[in-house]
Amino acid sequence: MDLTPRQEQILSIVKADGPITGENIADRLSLTRATLRPDLAILTMAGFLDARPRVGYFFTGKTGTELVSDKIKKLKVREYYSVPVVVNDQVSVYDAICSMFLEDVGTLFVVDKQSLLIGVLSRKDLLRASMGQQELHEIPVHIIMTRLPKIKYCEKDDLLIDASLKLIENQIDALPVIAKRESGLEVVGRLTKTNVTKAFVELVKSEEV
Repeated sequence: MDLTPRQEQILSIVKADGPITGENIADRLSLTRATLRPDLAILTMAGFLDARPRVGYFFTGKTGTELVSDKIKKLKVREYYSVPVVVNDQVSVYDAICSMFLEDVGTLFVVDKQSLLIGVLSRKDLLRASMGQQELHEIPVHIIMTRLPKIKYCEKDDLLIDASLKLIENQIDALPVIAKRESGLEVVGRLTKTNVTKAFVELVKSEEV
């Protein structure tokens, strides 16, 4: 986030003499309190300053990089996940391959008759199955899928950074976003590397405004 010269002046004053009231900052700059109000609001919302009633403004001591880092650490999965693509466990490998290409995804989530998560299919799983001499129309996906408890997943209220680490550490393209039920895990979304990338790009763009 690029600060204006006046905002830089405000920061310098608060760093040197904070806590200090808005009126005193305005006097130092020979401006009215109303003129400074938007600048003070921006600096406070961005996290450079904090304010306390009847005390005034004070410097938080955080750099721009630290403030961006703080924001990243607060992002939740629920803000960025997308619609899941699921298939039934009795679907053939051939049909699963078709679904993957038609939906343009790299991971399919396999569910049972109760629509509960029981497996995950990656591109590698389907490629491996198609390289043999098997009849792909006759092989059900439950034969080749990765099963619980080996499946990595996340929940809506998990931190995005924690889910991102799961993607990296396990070298996978997507996580099912699940809701825990008494009968099992319901798939409510998917979190991909693309979702994570979009989140970070949006955050950087918001800092440039």
